[in-house]
Amino acid sequence: MEKGAALGTVLAFMMSVVGLSLPEMVILRRVLKPQMLAIFVTILTIAIIFTGYLFNLVL
Repeated sequence: MEKGAALGTVLAFMMSVVGLSLPEMVILRRVLKPQMLAIFVTILTIAIIFTGYLFNLVL
């Protein structure tokens, strides 16, 4: 953030690194059906992008 990245961008990146990581997808693939996993990834991606935009607008 000190180099000029906006807070929402940094927050969205940190959330996506944890929430959409390959190890997590491998673990979830054992529990969820492929269609449910795709829905999970889609909703999580949209939520992370929305959160990033929201924080950039507010702060």
